[in-house]
Amino acid sequence: MASSAKSFLADAGYGEQELDANSALMELDKGLRSGKLGEQCEAVVRFPRLFQKYPFPILINSAFLKLADVFRVGNNFLRLCVLKVTQQSEKHLEKILNVDEFVKRVFSVIHSNDPVARAITLRMLGSMASIIPERKNAHHSIRQSLDSHDNVEVEAAIFAAANFSAQSKDFAVGICNKISEMIQGLATPVDLKLKLIPILQHMHHDASLASSSRQLLQQLVTSYPSTKMVIVTLHTFTLLAASSLVDIPKQIQLLLQYLKNDPRKAVKRLAIQDLKLLANKTPHTWSRENIQALCESALHTPYDSLKMGMLSVLSTLSGTIAIKQYFSSAPGTAATTARSFDLVKLAQECCYHTNRGIAAHGVRILTNISASCQDKDLLPLEQDAVFGLEALLVLCSQDDSPGAQATLKITLTCMVKLVKCHPHLSQSVVESLLTQLQSAQDNARILMCHCLAAIAMQLPVLADGILGDLMDLYKLIGQSATDKKQELLVSLATVIFVSSQKALSTEIKTVIKQQLENASNGWTAYRIARQASRMGNHDMARELYQSLLTQVASEHFYFWLNSLKEFSHAEQCLTGLQEDNYSSALSCIAEALKSYHKGIASLTAASTPLNPLSFQCGFVKLRIDLLQAFSQLICTCNSLKTSPPPAIATTIAMTSGNDLQRCGRISNQMKHSMEEFRNLATRYGDLYQSSFDADSATLRNVELQQQSCLLISHAIEALILDPESASFQEYSSNGTAHVESEYERRMMSVFNHVLEEVESLNRKYAPVSYLHTACLCNAVIALLKVPLSFQRYFFQKLQSTSIKLALSPSPRNPAEPIAVQNNQQLALKVEGVVQHGSKPGLFRKIQSVCLNVSSVLQSKSGQDYKIPIDNMTNEMEQRVEPHNDYFSTQFLLNFVILGTHNITVESSVIDSNGIVWKTGPKTTIFVKSLEDPYSQQVRLQQQQGQPPSQQQQQRTAYSRF
Repeated sequence: MASSAKSFLADAGYGEQELDANSALMELDKGLRSGKLGEQCEAVVRFPRLFQKYPFPILINSAFLKLADVFRVGNNFLRLCVLKVTQQSEKHLEKILNVDEFVKRVFSVIHSNDPVARAITLRMLGSMASIIPERKNAHHSIRQSLDSHDNVEVEAAIFAAANFSAQSKDFAVGICNKISEMIQGLATPVDLKLKLIPILQHMHHDASLASSSRQLLQQLVTSYPSTKMVIVTLHTFTLLAASSLVDIPKQIQLLLQYLKNDPRKAVKRLAIQDLKLLANKTPHTWSRENIQALCESALHTPYDSLKMGMLSVLSTLSGTIAIKQYFSSAPGTAATTARSFDLVKLAQECCYHTNRGIAAHGVRILTNISASCQDKDLLPLEQDAVFGLEALLVLCSQDDSPGAQATLKITLTCMVKLVKCHPHLSQSVVESLLTQLQSAQDNARILMCHCLAAIAMQLPVLADGILGDLMDLYKLIGQSATDKKQELLVSLATVIFVSSQKALSTEIKTVIKQQLENASNGWTAYRIARQASRMGNHDMARELYQSLLTQVASEHFYFWLNSLKEFSHAEQCLTGLQEDNYSSALSCIAEALKSYHKGIASLTAASTPLNPLSFQCGFVKLRIDLLQAFSQLICTCNSLKTSPPPAIATTIAMTSGNDLQRCGRISNQMKHSMEEFRNLATRYGDLYQSSFDADSATLRNVELQQQSCLLISHAIEALILDPESASFQEYSSNGTAHVESEYERRMMSVFNHVLEEVESLNRKYAPVSYLHTACLCNAVIALLKVPLSFQRYFFQKLQSTSIKLALSPSPRNPAEPIAVQNNQQLALKVEGVVQHGSKPGLFRKIQSVCLNVSSVLQSKSGQDYKIPIDNMTNEMEQRVEPHNDYFSTQFLLNFVILGTHNITVESSVIDSNGIVWKTGPKTTIFVKSLEDPYSQQVRLQQQQGQPPSQQQQQRTAYSRF
């Protein structure tokens, strides 16, 4: 857990000291030219690391050409090394610019007399199929080698044929008959047939090809009934159907037929495995009859392993659309009760099975049915699911084996899902969890604490009475210092923080700190402090951060902890706010701002070039500005008392025609305040857009901050500035929206309360009175009284995505401009590489990259000419889809005006939902636009008073074209 949950400061990203790409390539080239075989091999196997570090075409092209040379002249071991490098670096192959030259050097070895060399070459060609799918000489060599008498060469030809069939329709059509003849031929050995059959899974390029392949496989299944042949043929059949899509229902029936009728366990197991594959890929193609047939097979099989496999398929289907099709009454039949369905009978029968895995699938099916079919009368099923889950919980919590832990995870996931869909079951589920927590094994306790926290985040089910039991358990655990105990301390502390939603009592704080001092390391204390910050228990967090300050090894870590301590202290200051006491509110905000300013200074000191902490700094700066805006708003409201409207305010309002003037100077101040809150909301929106790697809870938190700014600006407008046209429709809350955390629940209730107050005041009184200003001040205090939650992304980065851009032409020196003549266009090529951390696409994936190119004239040189406004700036945008994490595109730019232009290329990312994220980076180059020589010559002649010659005039006329 600790390894996956890296701190921001420890996560250095891609921070190795970058050497020059050319010198790295030269170093490896030196190894390739060495006379010693060992050094050559070492140089070859280091190429994938080079490609990973410098993933741009210019280097990859040179490197692959060098490898192709080694392949051409080296021995078979070196060729094998080059083959492995090519297979490892498959995603970089499309960046080879001189494909013909590369293929020519590799292909020359196919004419060797050594069958092993030919075999390695065939495998090399197969590995390159994605970039040379239609090379006829490669197709011909593969066909020839399939007839070879050398087994190694034939196997290599089969590998190449499979790869080319997947990429090229022409090759697949051409090779299909050849493969068919070989498979049906009596001279072909059985083991070779078994290797040839899987090639047919790639024959899905058109309907006729897929149909002929299916017929051949159908013949094979009946002609060769041996176990191995049936298994390979059926699996190929499934993969072909999954790719061609049209034959999936037929394939499901065929597999169910084999599952029911074939007595061999190996064939039944394969049928189950393929049914699982089709259940995951296309659950909507499963008919009611298919599910019914699978249920019957599961009910009648005497083997536990097969029953478990079938239940695994059914539990996959139960979480999809297929389950609704199963429960919808067939036309012409009377509606039956849920209990009479075979699937339900099977699940109920399996819930208490002696085999844990079968029982887990049984309760999962019941949970999914009661969650997805809520319109049906399924009350008995809910109870069955709860009882089954409780029985499994008791069974697995006492067992420390990996199998029991896996089953327990499934059980707890089902519990969370069931409680989410049926909140009335939460009390009994939580009680059973708390009862088992006392006697369970440590591994199980950790998982159970996670489950309790997940349920309590959604529903406030943990009462204060439970805290005593939790604290007793906490004291008990704290006496040991093993790794599992440390993990359990963190999990249990999280549950305690969630259950005591209000401030922690001093007794609880003392117990937690005592146990941490007795038996824990600093990392455990930090993780508990982090959880306290997330749950809004800032006083506890501050004390823990304070105790950790002297236990860290570097000053960056010291400054990071110091900043967290200051932020916790600042938020703690805001808990003392009271309604209608505005002077104390101002002093509390001032105190909080003081700590925040100390904290931001410390946070800036904690950042490094490799880890700039940009999200944290942005979030904290916005919080500081928001607190200042709140403070300013309270002062503005107080100014109605200190500086009320003058006596002539009504006259001024009438003469100026602006009714707001009768309120005096407060109207202008409120206008500024409203603009400030709107500006803050925009900045929160920008922070949201720049946080592509953030988890959903962090993004929701930023969104809530933005909504609080919009709420206050709307309240100012509705109460004071424009009460006539204020609309409350768009701000009305939708009560059906699912709330994910206690923080969100409290914020939403404050939003609704403030809107109700503003709406009632708006209808009753004209602006501006003390009631209006009191309403605004109370809204500010209500928002600040909800303790701020510092979410996961503030501490941890679970997903890491960055884009690296390369522009060409690019100057040798970044400050040096690129020279371009003003009558020519500059072709700017933008290449980019998407780099990922250890968990790519955990929260969201990149669908396409949006590149924006703009140019600005920095300094003019020469005379001013009258030039159309269109030619003065360049503003272009293109969207490109990365392929294998690489993208490239080109822009044509005009620089008609002489002088130095600044070109900025900015990238942003579009995810699979079409949302734009401003991730950066932003790259800048300079271009110097020079006058073309001929225009310069003509201009100089005109300045000297000489009319241009006849020949020059003629040239000018033609130069336009």
